[in-house]
Amino acid sequence: MLFNSLSFAIFLPIVFFLYWFATKGNFKVQNVLLLVASYYFYGCWDWRFLFLLLFSTFLDYYTGKKIHNANGEKSRKFWLLLSICVNLGFLGLFKYYNFFISSFAEALSAFGLQVNYSTIKVVLPVGISFYTFHGLSYVLDIYYRRIKPENNYINYSVFVCYFPLLVAGPIERATHLLPQITKERKFDYHKAVDGLRQILWGLFKKIVVADTCAYYANMIFNNSDMYGGSTLLLGSFFFAIQIYCDFSGYSDIALGTSRLFGLELLRNFAFPYFSRDIAEFWRRWHISLSSWFRDYLYIPLGGSKGGLKMRVRNTFIIFLVSGFWHGANWTFIIWGALNALYFMPLLLRNKNRNNLGIIAHGKLIPTPGEFLSMLLTFGLTCLAWIFFRSENVAQALNIISEIFSPSLLSMPAILPKMLFLIIAFFFFIEWLGREHQYALATFTLRMPRVVRWSFYYLLIFSIYYYAGEEQQFIYFQF
Repeated sequence: MLFNSLSFAIFLPIVFFLYWFATKGNFKVQNVLLLVASYYFYGCWDWRFLFLLLFSTFLDYYTGKKIHNANGEKSRKFWLLLSICVNLGFLGLFKYYNFFISSFAEALSAFGLQVNYSTIKVVLPVGISFYTFHGLSYVLDIYYRRIKPENNYINYSVFVCYFPLLVAGPIERATHLLPQITKERKFDYHKAVDGLRQILWGLFKKIVVADTCAYYANMIFNNSDMYGGSTLLLGSFFFAIQIYCDFSGYSDIALGTSRLFGLELLRNFAFPYFSRDIAEFWRRWHISLSSWFRDYLYIPLGGSKGGLKMRVRNTFIIFLVSGFWHGANWTFIIWGALNALYFMPLLLRNKNRNNLGIIAHGKLIPTPGEFLSMLLTFGLTCLAWIFFRSENVAQALNIISEIFSPSLLSMPAILPKMLFLIIAFFFFIEWLGREHQYALATFTLRMPRVVRWSFYYLLIFSIYYYAGEEQQFIYFQF
């Protein structure tokens, strides 16, 4: 079931009505309802993978209790490693087996050794990377004694399977979401209205901006050998806008939907394309994943406490693992490595935490220096996105070589003027709302009532006009 589908438009009001009116405010009954709704939501993709979700949920619930009740450190580590190995084992089987086996065979063939191997044909379970990390964060937090295990299985299951975040995040923490699940929630009209406003903006970003950009980005990348440098550069620009609006649009809908049920999810994006350096970009892009790797991988490896060599090593590990998390393809690993290289000058000069505030805070326009820094960061990000979007490394290198050729100075073969206007409008609204949790959080509240509702209807009309065949969200494949 897609957020941008008619079925979800029917599903959400039904669950909302039952949640607030049929349960009579009993949070225990509400949790049962949320769990049933979440299983139905996930089962709409492929009901067979519900068994994998149920097993993963039970595994981490059970091992969490075992870790907490263990008598000695050896026993605690055993149950922790069991949870990690089984979780990552399933993730590796479904997501990475074919990659590893084919890469190993290719490596042997380079030395003249030919081996016969077989791949497995299996559909990647939707959301497996996300709910696996939900469960792992829970058992790791118990192991590090940050939290105690949740005794109520329903409550824990809602934490793992909560439908707004189940298939594409944000990657929640038990320390943040579980306390909300285990207490009474009261309907807050203003919070619900704010949620609807964020859903509206998320739908606009997905349907109007991302899907329109996708049409042209796909056209260019799928026929990259037919176009010159200027067109390919435009294609990388369209993909950069597509992936941001697609993924942050999903996150906006997820956060807004959850707010309707009185539950706050972690923020996942903080206007990353307004970043002044690559370190700031990664503090603002897919925040829940970046912070997950920071807390559960980077810091346990030593973080920034060691010498320069350790910091460089840990930074490369984080970015390479982040790239590999996205998919079983060398393009993702190179994408991660490229971002690590971008990060190195800042790390070596101790300037990776220079830009912690909001660009041009309290001002309408940035300074020339801020603007150029923002433009350079965006350009480097677009270059890296070429690897992320390409089918293989060879295609990515061919596209980049063509971009840095004389054909860059030619007129692009594709110039969708209406799309440029849409992107300009989108960036204008995002810029005006960059100091808040999302673009429309307070922006429209300053408008006169007539203007505000005219703006909302403009967004609704645009969504209706551009809505066609339902397009999946990019991060469903991860």
